[in-house]
Amino acid sequence: MKILVTGSAGFIGAALSQRLLERGDQVIGYDNLNDYYDVTLKMARLARLQAQAGFTEVRANLEDRAALNETFSQHRPQRVVNLAAQAGVRYSIQNPHAYIESNLVGFINVLEACRHHAVEHLVYASSSSVYGANTRQPFSVHDNVDHPVSLYAATKKANELMAHSYSHLYDLPTTGLRFFTVYGPWGRPDMALFLFTRNILAGQPIDVFNYGRHRRDFTYIDDIVEGVIRVLDQVAMPHSSWSGDAPDSATSHAPYRLYNIGNHRPVELLRYIEVLEQCLDRVAIKNLLPMQPGDVPDTYADIAALERDVGYRPATPVEEGIARFVAWYREYYRV
Repeated sequence: MKILVTGSAGFIGAALSQRLLERGDQVIGYDNLNDYYDVTLKMARLARLQAQAGFTEVRANLEDRAALNETFSQHRPQRVVNLAAQAGVRYSIQNPHAYIESNLVGFINVLEACRHHAVEHLVYASSSSVYGANTRQPFSVHDNVDHPVSLYAATKKANELMAHSYSHLYDLPTTGLRFFTVYGPWGRPDMALFLFTRNILAGQPIDVFNYGRHRRDFTYIDDIVEGVIRVLDQVAMPHSSWSGDAPDSATSHAPYRLYNIGNHRPVELLRYIEVLEQCLDRVAIKNLLPMQPGDVPDTYADIAALERDVGYRPATPVEEGIARFVAWYREYYRV
């Protein structure tokens, strides 16, 4: 297939594009290479894709409606995976306007382009952050998520609502994926594993929020990519038994679906750090701090719908995933 991947120089986007190219798909990679974090890392990811047949690069913003429409008109993608977004919970408190421009304006441009160019299936990134103030666990896609605790989470919830409206109005098949704390080789430098590894190797303290007591459903990048591909290949369909009398938020009378992609095995942050210390053969200097605004104590994904509909269950334990990350980090940074 010919597949447009937005955010193709990003962590998940580059890994997904790599796998799609390996199986023989054509990939149009759309990215603006912004400087939210180290651009040289983004360029290195991109270079691996540019070396392969079947990859076409487009460097532009999602907010640039003309550039996006030109990309759709020229390349005619059959399916689209929208991973481009302004990420980060804490940064959304510092720079809220960046999230409105990228995550809302950018996303409506994607929806409009998909609508007008007869795209077969739009898969887009949501986030476990949408569960916000929810405390019942594991988090289920069938639960109400109307209480976000960060603007980032609010924009991701808005994306789900926007997608549903286009599925309803224009019969555009859309599937939203709520990612749970993705980590692994080629990861984002603003994420905990990257920050911890850099500081531990440099002999510097690491900031451990909530005193290390919160739990995260850490999900390895290969598991994420496998889930995305399986969902992409199964076009969203209307749910035949959906009823407005008892509406299910994860399905619809329209061609619309929501899924969690998580490891389904939450790990306490202190245990995560312990595994990293073992892989690095170093002991971290821990700066224990209270929980930050916008954070949630725990995340835990109910992945029953993903297992049922696409037959896949993420399975990489953190011991294996962290070891792979450390091996990559040492090689890439020569440390």
